[in-house]
Amino acid sequence: MSGSDIAGLIAAGVFAVLVALLAVPIVKLGRVFDELRSSIRTLSDGATPLMDEVTSTVSTTHEQLKRVDGIAANVSDATANVSALSSLVAATIGSPLVKVASFTYGVRTAWSQREDSSRPSGRRSR
Repeated sequence: MSGSDIAGLIAAGVFAVLVALLAVPIVKLGRVFDELRSSIRTLSDGATPLMDEVTSTVSTTHEQLKRVDGIAANVSDATANVSALSSLVAATIGSPLVKVASFTYGVRTAWSQREDSSRPSGRRSR
């Protein structure tokens, strides 16, 4: 064996040691990726039912909000109807009612003045 053969053999041995030293971190990195894959699978398996439940909850909430909107619209319509009715009653009955009240006040005032004038005031005569 010549010197170049021995140098080549030493270089091959050093290269083999270098490959062995690099193989250990690569194997460990492979295990990390396996664990990561299993963790992602577990997370995905747990998240799928959760997303289904959230979707169901959002759908139910949407339906309830539609009902509340319908109720709110009915209440708004009823409020408008009551307001229109009270305005109509005030316009129809309000003015004549004020006139009747004024008339009765006038009659009571006149009646009380009449009674006051029919009574003698001051001293009594004997």
